[in-house]
Amino acid sequence: MDGAGGRTERGRRRTRPATPRGRGAARAVARSPSQVCSSPGGAATLQAPQKDGATAQRSRPARPASTVRSLPAGPATNGGRAPPASRGRAPSTRAPAAQRRAAVPDGAAAAAVAAPRSLSAAGALRLRQVLSRLTLGRQDVSEASGLVNRVILKLTEAIRSQGGSFSSIEQLGAGSYYEHVKISEPNEFDIMLVVPIERLQLEASDDTGAFYYLKFKRSPKEKSLTKFLDEDEKLSASKMLDALREIIKREVRNIPDADVTVKRKKPGSPAITLLIRNPPADISVDVILTLKVKQSWPSSTEEGLKIEQWLGRKVRRDYRLEPLYLVAKQNKKEKVQRGNYWRLSFSHIEKAMMNNHGNTKTCCESDGVKCCRKACLKLLKELLEKLKLKYPERLEKICSYYVKTAFFHSCVMWPKDTHWPVGGLEHCFQRSLKHFLDCLERSHLPHFFVPQYNLLGPEDKGSSEFLLRQINLEWNNGFPIFQDTS
Repeated sequence: MDGAGGRTERGRRRTRPATPRGRGAARAVARSPSQVCSSPGGAATLQAPQKDGATAQRSRPARPASTVRSLPAGPATNGGRAPPASRGRAPSTRAPAAQRRAAVPDGAAAAAVAAPRSLSAAGALRLRQVLSRLTLGRQDVSEASGLVNRVILKLTEAIRSQGGSFSSIEQLGAGSYYEHVKISEPNEFDIMLVVPIERLQLEASDDTGAFYYLKFKRSPKEKSLTKFLDEDEKLSASKMLDALREIIKREVRNIPDADVTVKRKKPGSPAITLLIRNPPADISVDVILTLKVKQSWPSSTEEGLKIEQWLGRKVRRDYRLEPLYLVAKQNKKEKVQRGNYWRLSFSHIEKAMMNNHGNTKTCCESDGVKCCRKACLKLLKELLEKLKLKYPERLEKICSYYVKTAFFHSCVMWPKDTHWPVGGLEHCFQRSLKHFLDCLERSHLPHFFVPQYNLLGPEDKGSSEFLLRQINLEWNNGFPIFQDTS
């Protein structure tokens, strides 16, 4: 739900200004002096717009001119060409609509908001300084990960020793820590507890192509799991998750040299969250029940994972030969929570892509040329996390997975390592952010593996528009939220 201080602006029209042609185009550009310019060091910095002088018509406030023009091609190294212009409605060719509308705080009239001041090169944001604050200390990481590994290993051994439904359970690390894009503190971990299954029958539960009902084919080898079937012979995610939760709640008390508790269950969450006391900061571990099925991916994934130009056809083929993973995740479109949905999961593929992200196979290796892909993703995540902390109720529905998905699409749009030079961090960050803003503007962010599944559906429209306005305000003012080190 939206916070008490701001209602969704449902009545606002979203008309687009006509694109100027011929001589008029030059005049239109002259009226919109905002642009991206180069700093002395060669990195692209944003020049914010000046106040638009257009007069209001029909008692309605005038729309300011576009606040951000197309980014330049950006630096390239090793003889590589600069990133190509995107096709269609790609973010590098047009500014987000919210910037054309004027980014204003909730409750303020557009006419009453002064345009942001232009940023000088000397006063431009130093993204590298922000990035340096996000780097995790090796000793802190080692201590935290060591403690988490000990707890999960003891827990997994205890669960397997009981036999029955979870006797073959496996451990798999997932999420930002294992993708090496964790920011700030090593205090959050995602662990998948994987139950291997020979074969399942998948039945689509809706039109997203990501959520399924599961049934066993004939007499299953995993007979111990049949007790989790519901009245329709469907494998119940909630029954299975609740059974695992009870075992974990019992076994965490017996883990030596660790103070571990299980946090209260969150409705619709696929995770069993552990809290490990580790002064001065506690560690949160999301244990996610996962099924690993040895069968082909469903047809809804055929047009996804378009990484041929980025990572290669062979890599895509190899990824698609991996087992199918499903997690006990409820569909937010489901009005009545029945607890028998399962959602496709590609965490293992995402981790592989992040850890082997180069178009050339030596990218970021010890003897290879470094790129700024992970640095850009860290900055995007930091921006979203700070905004979520500032507006927790308004942005509750927006998760960091949206940023990561948009970033993967950016890697496809600019597939070569020379499109992501270390020296071009500022440009590459702004380019990726513009793509994410374009997704928010259109309320359209296709799932990277299941493209028919739009992560920014109608139920998220209010949150998407609010986030769009806030990011535009931050950008036009030099990202002051990055300066907050609290």
